[in-house]
Amino acid sequence: QVQLVESGGGLVQPGGSQRLSCKASGSIQNIYAMRWYRQAPGKQRELVATITHVGNTNYAGSVKGRFTISRDNARNMVYLQMSSLKPEDTAVYYCNVDLWDKQYWGQGTQVTVSE
Repeated sequence: QVQLVESGGGLVQPGGSQRLSCKASGSIQNIYAMRWYRQAPGKQRELVATITHVGNTNYAGSVKGRFTISRDNARNMVYLQMSSLKPEDTAVYYCNVDLWDKQYWGQGTQVTVSE
């Protein structure tokens, strides 16, 4: 079993920055990729950013240039640095780990961008 725990959510003003963290623990071997998803109220969950086991990254068009995903392999951590935040970035953000044949999810952390 794999457990994922996100942290770093909260209330932030438009234009501000926030960093999300996700700690993976448990039976972790051969991670293919780690990802951040988000789900806004009334909308489907969407993929925000991916980082593979070799460090390749990919971003949703709506966050490209504003968000940066990174990982610390030694600590099984993945981060999402968010800047120039907009109200439409408001969502529950979920960490996901892809172990080639299985995927696991965290419980999510709320990010609210508002005055």
